[in-house]
Amino acid sequence: MRDNKSSIGSIDWVTFLLFLALVLMGWLSIYSAVYDEEHRSIFDMTQRYGKQLVWIGLALVMGFVILLIDAKFFNAFAYPIYGTMIVVLIGVLLFGTTIAGSKSWFQVGGFRLQPAEFAKFATALALASYLGRLQTDVKQIKTQVVSFIIIGLPAVLILAQYDTGSALVFGAFILVLYREGMSGLIMIVALVAAVLFLVTLYTSQIYVIPGLVLLFGLSLFVVKRNRKNILRLLALLAVASAFVFSVNYVFEHVLEPHQKVRINVLLGLEKDLRGAGYNVNQSKIAIGSGGLTGKGFLNGTQTKYNFVPEQSTDFIFCTVGEEWGFLGTFVVIGLYLSLFTRLILLAERQRSSFSRIYGYGIASVLFFHFAVNVGMTIGLAPVIGIPLPFFSYGGSSLWAFTIMLFVFLKQDANRLNIL
Repeated sequence: MRDNKSSIGSIDWVTFLLFLALVLMGWLSIYSAVYDEEHRSIFDMTQRYGKQLVWIGLALVMGFVILLIDAKFFNAFAYPIYGTMIVVLIGVLLFGTTIAGSKSWFQVGGFRLQPAEFAKFATALALASYLGRLQTDVKQIKTQVVSFIIIGLPAVLILAQYDTGSALVFGAFILVLYREGMSGLIMIVALVAAVLFLVTLYTSQIYVIPGLVLLFGLSLFVVKRNRKNILRLLALLAVASAFVFSVNYVFEHVLEPHQKVRINVLLGLEKDLRGAGYNVNQSKIAIGSGGLTGKGFLNGTQTKYNFVPEQSTDFIFCTVGEEWGFLGTFVVIGLYLSLFTRLILLAERQRSSFSRIYGYGIASVLFFHFAVNVGMTIGLAPVIGIPLPFFSYGGSSLWAFTIMLFVFLKQDANRLNIL
């Protein structure tokens, strides 16, 4: 009990205060987003902000309980927790409730729970436990394959639930592998593939293939022209060409219709201001109308007249932009960047590999959520429906992010006792 009390007193209070500030600002933003004259009380439990307050209270209780648990528990039970979440994800596919086109919820009465949010936490634990073993070398192919299986299994199950946004979040764990020594070549290949995908959609494979052939010809003047290098370049050309030819098939036969429309709108290939592009267009109007200092708390016209759908969840950031302007968004973004910086600093000072890797895991997931959510509200990223951490309305995401963060705070508070 003495160790538990000392760990509570030893937690990183800077991180905790950043967490608390984001949670409270998110709560006020939710209140503003759904406020109406009939329900003025911020403690009205029939409204979203009232329910969010309950979830915030329960999240803080969860955090306190986590701080009382032995820090070594999470490493010791990482695989059982991961395995349990895999079973739960399969259970959602069999017995879950479909909401907004995604079969990713358990619903009992008025209570709903989204296991995909907690699967990110379980994956971070399992990956940290595996990579943190003494004999594990991330530069070995075997280690990389096992790591990608750990990351990919829950992602595939979530993708089968038609929740593409949550599935894409698992790609953030590649940053963890890179930090632990994986070659940056894989990240470069992924970036090149993404660029080829977008360029092919934006133009046509008729233009991309000749461009690749021209690039191949120019490469012959850069590298040493011997049989080995020429064969390597030819192999790269063949793989790149095959990928380009597959883009249209994937776009037409793999992606859902609404996903195709969102990508086309993002690339400017079509305008759909009353359909797929409506949310983003209204969000940009709301943020732009805020100017430097905003219209003031509860005074956002875009908010009050419900021009932006999902404004208390996926598009909560535009409420900040409209009511608090550039200065308000600057403060919120600054808080997030401070949190990410703090998490990386804490991760680097860990004595155990498990704690360090886990710290980078949650930092990567939180950063991905932040970057994509803010990006989609200002039209720089496709709308994939993922919440802004600690800010958006929703119990599942708030609880999952809180658990992830407080487990790391527990690890950091006991770093001198964990080897």
